[in-house]
Amino acid sequence: MTKAIRFHEYGGPEVLKYETVEVGQPGPGEIRLKQTAIGLNFIDVYHRTGLYPQANLPSGIGLEAAGVIEAVGAGVKDLHVGDRVAYGTGPIGSYAEHRLIPASKVILIPERISDNQAASMMLQGMTTEYLIRRTYCVQPGDTVLLHAAAGGVGSIASQWLNHLGATVIGTVGSEEKAEIARSKGCHHTINYKTENFVERVKELTDGKGVNVVYDSVGKDTFMGSLDCLKVRGTMVTFGNASGPVPPIEPLLLNQKGGLYLTRPSLAHYTGTHSDLVASAKSLFSVVSSGVVKIDINQSYPLSEASKAHQDLEARKTTGSTIMIPHH
Repeated sequence: MTKAIRFHEYGGPEVLKYETVEVGQPGPGEIRLKQTAIGLNFIDVYHRTGLYPQANLPSGIGLEAAGVIEAVGAGVKDLHVGDRVAYGTGPIGSYAEHRLIPASKVILIPERISDNQAASMMLQGMTTEYLIRRTYCVQPGDTVLLHAAAGGVGSIASQWLNHLGATVIGTVGSEEKAEIARSKGCHHTINYKTENFVERVKELTDGKGVNVVYDSVGKDTFMGSLDCLKVRGTMVTFGNASGPVPPIEPLLLNQKGGLYLTRPSLAHYTGTHSDLVASAKSLFSVVSSGVVKIDINQSYPLSEASKAHQDLEARKTTGSTIMIPHH
């Protein structure tokens, strides 16, 4: 028997229950993990509230963790008991002391990277990788608008974008978060609570606008983001922390400069094992070389997952957050 966080109904952080669960032996193609560190991500909130509904309840929660392999099922070739592995794309159920998971979903953790680092960066780091290397491949000299620049993806993206030679304009919700964003390499920060971010972006780009906007905020920033783009710019909406974006007419993209609009998610860029491995390798390389530093600014016991969710939703967290299971 082992412990896991599950929810029996959709709702606030209080629906998360710390329960005893049974974890059997791994089936063909599966491994059993003893988890050492678990990542916290905003998508977990969407699962808990039912914005992204689950196939059935009760459900586990969480998409990201690191751990040590305890048992290997039939047909698993390249993984062995005792290997350190991490994953960031699910399947759902990472808030657990032990779990079964398909071997194809995990990546071996390089020696230079700790379990805590791996658990806190797989989802946000691979998200950053596909956004800035594949959804729109940022080039030296590009100017980028990055919303929520002090958050998990924001902190990783600011550092990586700097390394790529881009100018980074980051929006934040407080002066404290502006300082964090600047320390991560944002060249310009905009406090969208006190400043009009569209006007500031126009000023900073001499009226031209930016090549690409990365927007995980959603409803509150979407229309403004479109107005920050240069002609034929790319609008990437990849999250909805403030609520889903309302429907728009395609003609609007024409009126605002022949814009490109995409709504990707990590699953679309890591759907095959080879894509998953390539994305993780690219991430491990920038972290190992020191180009990107992973800041774990909050840590909670797994039993306090509901408190971690409260703090995440109250915008109290910065950088990455992990939960530690008690074994």
